[in-house]
Amino acid sequence: MTQLFEYTFFQNAIIGIIFISIAAAIIGTYIVSRRMVAITGGITHACFGGLGLGYFLGLNPILMAALFAVGSSAGVEWLATKHRVREDSAIAVIWSLGMAVGVLFIFLTPGYVPELNSFLFGNILTITRSDLIAFGVFTTVLIAFFAIFYRKIVACAFDRDFAQVMHLPVKFISYTMTVLIAVCIVLTIRLVGLMLLMSMLSLPQMIAEIYCTRFKSMMLLSVGISLVCSLAGLLLTTVIDVPCSALIVIVMVLAYGIARAVHIFTSRNQMQ
Repeated sequence: MTQLFEYTFFQNAIIGIIFISIAAAIIGTYIVSRRMVAITGGITHACFGGLGLGYFLGLNPILMAALFAVGSSAGVEWLATKHRVREDSAIAVIWSLGMAVGVLFIFLTPGYVPELNSFLFGNILTITRSDLIAFGVFTTVLIAFFAIFYRKIVACAFDRDFAQVMHLPVKFISYTMTVLIAVCIVLTIRLVGLMLLMSMLSLPQMIAEIYCTRFKSMMLLSVGISLVCSLAGLLLTTVIDVPCSALIVIVMVLAYGIARAVHIFTSRNQMQ
């Protein structure tokens, strides 16, 4: 197993997991705090429309997915704030439209699309240096944005009405965060794919939420949980010949189940 660390593709996978764990923990904490986990699924499935259109036009499918993701996230925010459409209803429209457009254009694309499975189900072992550079730049921008607007972001995440009363830039924070969520989703597609991406942006935070009540501590703990679970899934892949993305999600679900069971057991003992 130690010989694997000498291979470039395995080194890239580990570096990618580190970047993705940091970015997904930051974004995921905001998503969970705002109770908007469903928007992750909506944007994720809207990306499928971009992938299909990219293949049909012969363009970069990731670039098209990014455009669809940013457009759909901004659309959900616009419908919810400007036209008083319930956020879950707006997400449902974006979700179904993205999937329908993706299926349509993939059907119209001549020939077989072999790369489609990698986007649907993901493979961290296919991450390249260019992917790492892109995610490294994104992670740096994300950390810088949170460092500058941390208090305003927390206020908007927990109570938007209070933030508006305090004359905080709620629209700027909300739209910027939805764009950052969209970009993070597109960049993370290679890790777990479209079908399993929601878990990466919610399960570590759900585990951290059991033990933390503050935004900052929850975010930091989520980074550690995401990193440990992802590395465990990657290493298990070397023993069990199954897709890495599936193992990562299974490890996270098991970690959540164990954490929840331990918390319930200790709480009952304290009450007695």
